[in-house]
Amino acid sequence: MASSPNPDSGATMRPYRPEDEPGVQELIDADRLPGQQRCTPEQLAAARHGRLALAGWATSARPGIGVLADADERPRGVVAYVSWVDVRTGVICWAYGREEPPVLRTLLGHACAELAHCPKIDAFVGAPPGPLGPGGLPRARRAATHDALVEAGFTGRCQGAYLYCALPGEPWPAKLVADVFPCEVPPGHRLIIRDGIEPVAEAVVGAGPGRAATVYWIETRPTHRGRGLGRRLLGQALALLAEQGACEVALVIDDVPPRTPENEAAARLFGSFGFTLVDRLWTYRREHHRAPLPTA
Repeated sequence: MASSPNPDSGATMRPYRPEDEPGVQELIDADRLPGQQRCTPEQLAAARHGRLALAGWATSARPGIGVLADADERPRGVVAYVSWVDVRTGVICWAYGREEPPVLRTLLGHACAELAHCPKIDAFVGAPPGPLGPGGLPRARRAATHDALVEAGFTGRCQGAYLYCALPGEPWPAKLVADVFPCEVPPGHRLIIRDGIEPVAEAVVGAGPGRAATVYWIETRPTHRGRGLGRRLLGQALALLAEQGACEVALVIDDVPPRTPENEAAARLFGSFGFTLVDRLWTYRREHHRAPLPTA
């Protein structure tokens, strides 16, 4: 059911409708970071059915998408959230409102009310960069959303750094050192370097329909670090993405103090390929200690 009109905006909160799709896509893409894939109808359809991008979580129960619509039923803001029957933490997955404080306050207030039965509410939890978000809240570029979260009682912390690289028009030569396999989740390709038959370095990358690509994962076993495997693996992965038509690439690295030697090495590796910092990504949590509301 729709809520009462918002006094600040003259708009009304209501559930997402299929006809909202174009307006919601515009809202999401308005906050798109460089290298982030554009929102697609398929991604919105998946979100409506609970298949929301959360790191390591299978999301299938109690999804919700709320839309703040103006008097002409055009979306001014959108917020997605999810909860579970057997998990006492709710999640605000993403919220977009063109950085208008009254809109953001209304969106977050609606989501918190829908998740009031949860003792804990997380917001902008870590996930790979994708069409629905960069994997956290870009703290500098979305300062109004950060302020609205703090005002709503959330505490935030930095969890990662969002890096961007523009690929050259002509793919650079890369030595083929890794075996390449199709990957379904996330959609793309898996590259594996082996020592004999044993995998010792791995990367997962994917190119989207809008010529934007993502490096989801790259790792070298500790026993094989310091041999240049990461550099050769990343070079082949970026060459593969360029061959597939990608012209820009994004990725997220850990950026939680204290910095470790592994974090420093990763930053140097990506920097050597031209990746630069776009923003730092934050995640948020709100806790309350009153008894949770009964659930159906």
